[in-house]
Amino acid sequence: MVRSLGRVPRRARSELPNGVYHVTNRGTDERPIYLDDIDRKTFLTLLGSVVVRHDWTCHAFCLMTTHYHLIVETDQPNLSRGMRRLNGGYAQSFNERHDRRGHVFGGRYSVYVIDRDDHLEASCLYVLENPVRAGLCEKPSEWPWSGCPALGR
Repeated sequence: MVRSLGRVPRRARSELPNGVYHVTNRGTDERPIYLDDIDRKTFLTLLGSVVVRHDWTCHAFCLMTTHYHLIVETDQPNLSRGMRRLNGGYAQSFNERHDRRGHVFGGRYSVYVIDRDDHLEASCLYVLENPVRAGLCEKPSEWPWSGCPALGR
């Protein structure tokens, strides 16, 4: 007789106080996660509320059609809680607005720890240059769905 062990919990991500992270997530099967500007504004509004609620600093962001990039700094080790609120809240809003069900994102977000002193500026520039590399604009400043307060953009 084979017994089910139930659902195996995911291994917790290690988080740092005063951590700086490059976070990205993609749509399921590379499908769009934003269908229009209302979706993008909804995501940015949610991001703003998560930043305030969890006392983060958002150094840079870029919303592409099928994915997003964030550079965030956390005072407390609370990245997972904030990302759960951001991704879960956005997926719920997206599905409700577009009268659909199922996954919006293709899985858990990806996260990379950034060395604040050596790589923060380069990471912010990488995020801002995403639409240029994708051929969507010629200069990062032309893309309306990105920003970097730390660099004045």
